[in-house]
Amino acid sequence: MTDVEGPAYVPGHGLLSGRTAVVTAAAGTGIGGATARRFLEEGARVLISDAHPGRLKEHAARLAREFGPGRVSATPCDVTDEEQVRALFAAAEDIHGRLDVLVNNAGLGGTSDLVDMSDEQWSRVLDVTLNGTFRCTRAALRHFRDHPGRGGVIVNNASVTGWRAQAGQAHYAAAKAGVMALTRCAAVEGARFGVRVNAVSPSLAMHPHLARAASPELLEQLTVREAFGRSAEPWEVANVIVFLASGYSSYMTGEVVSVSSQHA
Repeated sequence: MTDVEGPAYVPGHGLLSGRTAVVTAAAGTGIGGATARRFLEEGARVLISDAHPGRLKEHAARLAREFGPGRVSATPCDVTDEEQVRALFAAAEDIHGRLDVLVNNAGLGGTSDLVDMSDEQWSRVLDVTLNGTFRCTRAALRHFRDHPGRGGVIVNNASVTGWRAQAGQAHYAAAKAGVMALTRCAAVEGARFGVRVNAVSPSLAMHPHLARAASPELLEQLTVREAFGRSAEPWEVANVIVFLASGYSSYMTGEVVSVSSQHA
């Protein structure tokens, strides 16, 4: 453990001025919500989506009051439903006139030993986490292909569990490893459209939903593996997503960037 204080919040620098971004699963207090806020602070227009319409509406209203209604919009979307995914990308064009960045944040976890895991548990996690990322990536690539010269950026949310073993996480780890492989293949294919595709791979970013979904014992075990002796703030992961979405990463594609201080 360490006595180092938590980080100071980093102000925006206009890194995404004039760009329009879609961020999935962005209605909560986790990485998606933090990413939407950081994008707005960096000057972007943001369309947030989530599978929970009520929570989405409330979060969009809060952001609109702070950043202005012209810069924030919201469209409910269950990434396991192809029609809803298509509607999400149509909304970005209809509301904001263009799409420049997609952040694939939607994912679903859970804990179950493989020996006890049901087909439904396995399939549900993969459908949201991997298949949902595939559906949204495909829709974004089609959009960028059909608007030549614009280019575009896709940033996926993977996880260190895609590299490292953890008991009870076989479905989640398999899905996140799939997101990493999808990122690399999509990057190769997207290059001809001027599209960059990268991913972040966080270890432990604490937020209220995670605190409710995981036991205190598990969270403590994961925390002590972090070199700083603390979990990441969701906005610290969002800062790396901002970097990958911005011009500062113009020669990066197919990369998976670890946002972690794990040492074991």
